[in-house]
Amino acid sequence: MKNRVFAFGKRLLGLILSLLVLSAAVFYLSRLAPGDPLVSYYGDRAEKMSAAEREWAEKKLGLDAPVSVQYLRWLERAVHGDFGISYQYKRDVLEVIGERAGNTLLLGGAGFFLIFGGALLLGVLCVWWEGRLPDRLLCRVGTVTSCVPEFWLSLLLIFIFAVRLRLLPSSGAYSTGGSAGAGDRLRHLLLPLAAVTLGHLWYYAYLVRNRLLEEVRAEYVLLAKSKGLGKRAILFRHCLRNLLPAYLSILAISAPHILGGTYIIETVFSYPGLGTLVYESARYQDYHLLMILSLLSGALVILCNTVGQLINGRIDPRIRDPEAAAGEGARR
Repeated sequence: MKNRVFAFGKRLLGLILSLLVLSAAVFYLSRLAPGDPLVSYYGDRAEKMSAAEREWAEKKLGLDAPVSVQYLRWLERAVHGDFGISYQYKRDVLEVIGERAGNTLLLGGAGFFLIFGGALLLGVLCVWWEGRLPDRLLCRVGTVTSCVPEFWLSLLLIFIFAVRLRLLPSSGAYSTGGSAGAGDRLRHLLLPLAAVTLGHLWYYAYLVRNRLLEEVRAEYVLLAKSKGLGKRAILFRHCLRNLLPAYLSILAISAPHILGGTYIIETVFSYPGLGTLVYESARYQDYHLLMILSLLSGALVILCNTVGQLINGRIDPRIRDPEAAAGEGARR
């Protein structure tokens, strides 16, 4: 029990320290970027301000102090749950993020399940038809699609289905002035979802294929064949079952990777999610908004890596208790 509490405390401390380092890095680097945050807040009026007006505006936004002092002030407010207002939207940053988060969760969540469900299915099909035409065809098509950059794939989908065929909308999450019903939302979701899925699908399908082939060639499979078990029973009851724990670990670790691709695709499709919000906050020096978005992304990466480590620890006791594993190895 004490070991578990100690391990949890250690992970929690690591999370806090990592977020502190990330917040300091983002805070300092964002202020080194070219641009004027007053333009984000005041618009074109900032360019016509006198020196006195500019000094007053910077003092109002807390930009008159040294960067280190600004960071300490921000950190003190953040500890109490006050992350500031968005310069561009003139509202609390958590409210702005809350309005966009649902769109990203819809796109990223649907893409996540399609990617990993499809990857598992494609991997199993390739192993079932190993060396035959379907396997070779899937490998070649998958290799080509995995090499295409996500932004280029998004532009290609827009050109084909929105410009040439005029079947689907090219941007947004719903029609302007429309009712934003389920059908309308689905039509706007199809192209970004296709780009997210195609951009990652074969990479994970190839991982499944290789891992599953390792299981198929293991010694216990020969034993199962000698007992008269058929190919279907061996593949699904034994090989696939042995693969699933490792696949869950890959699934947990890969969530930030897919989220990063979702951010890029949102920007290309002008999809109103967190990805476009990150782009806008960086472009317009919306410091408070950029800070909380970076911290949320960093926390997600750390959380997913921790979950992946926990799953690996369940699979392999040597990871969970390396000292005991070392002692067991020495006794052998």
